Amino acid sequence: MYVTLDRDARVASRSGRRVAGTVLVLGTVSLVTDVSSEMVTAVLPLYLVLGLGLSPLQFGFLDGLYGGVTALVRLAGGHAADRWQRHKLVAGLGYGLSAFARLGFLVGTVPWLVGALVVDRAGKGIRTAPRDALITLSSPAGALGQAFGVHRAMDTAGALLGPLVAFGILAVASGGYDAVFVVSGGIGAFGVLLLVLFVHEAPRVARAVVARGTAGPAVRRICLTAALLGVVTVADPFVYLVLRDRLALPDGYFPLLPLGTAGLYLALAVPAGMLADRYGRRLVFLAGHGALAAVYALLLSPIAGATLLVAALALHGVFYAATDGVLMALAGPLSDPARRTGTLAKVQTAQALARLGSSVLFGAAWTGWGMTAALAVAAVGLACALVAAPLLLPKEDS
Repeated sequence: MYVTLDRDARVASRSGRRVAGTVLVLGTVSLVTDVSSEMVTAVLPLYLVLGLGLSPLQFGFLDGLYGGVTALVRLAGGHAADRWQRHKLVAGLGYGLSAFARLGFLVGTVPWLVGALVVDRAGKGIRTAPRDALITLSSPAGALGQAFGVHRAMDTAGALLGPLVAFGILAVASGGYDAVFVVSGGIGAFGVLLLVLFVHEAPRVARAVVARGTAGPAVRRICLTAALLGVVTVADPFVYLVLRDRLALPDGYFPLLPLGTAGLYLALAVPAGMLADRYGRRLVFLAGHGALAAVYALLLSPIAGATLLVAALALHGVFYAATDGVLMALAGPLSDPARRTGTLAKVQTAQALARLGSSVLFGAAWTGWGMTAALAVAAVGLACALVAAPLLLPKEDS
């Protein structure tokens, strides 16, 4: 295993703090940025379809573009941060691009909109791995799960607040999408300012010595596992659409479903990270996917009503709390600090591309076979992946 020697991590260890100051500041930056980004995400379907008159097919293309660009630029951002040893600089560039992209929505034409989406998602892709690398380099090795749990909880708080702020603006200014975009851009710029003023750049690090010479294969095995589980992970919108169909929910309640997942994620991210530090990140990561399998089983079962709604959303939140930050906490210590950003970017990209493939496959299966058959295939696939995953994941002390 590689040893992290960042000053902030040493200070946190000596002072008894398990969460470094850099993690708290990065969490605040992510909270502010997610308020900004989720404001746009909440109104974008209405703006595109009702405001600009896009067809569902055109919206589907843009939605795919929205997720796909992020995956494609992660590796470039990770390589640049490692090559220049400037994690804060590269992350700041990503945050700045996303904040600037908000202004592109104000033009109100499809070409500008596509460009704004590309820039926004490129910014997210560039910043994610350097930000996570800063967390690993600033945290005691034995508390990485808790550090990522704190960060992801703060990030999710922003995701909860963003839609509420957007709908509040629209309630005051009916149809005022421009007001949402302007406020979103201002909030995003404030997040960049927080990063510039309060996040310290990680010091340059020399190539570390591998304790047992297994970090390279270990990271490859984590990438393979993340991809295997990712390709059988049904995308959130499909989960919510299945819930809507099963419960015959009115369309007006549909936007509230993601808030149920996010609320549980927010509540459980830190406890899940602490459990991962204490009992093993492999175990918690796999248990999180077990919770996802339980979601599939519930959606396929005859259970209905409030029981189905509460249980499915709660388990969906458990899935994210036990997997998102925990995966980064698992991969971080197995990588050379001088190459950490690139390593985390590879893991994130493998998972993201697999989940994009999952969306395409599940959508095709739903269209061809129906909702129930598609979900049953996904459930069987996840069960098989959970059998193989413990054999693929490296030991944490390797």
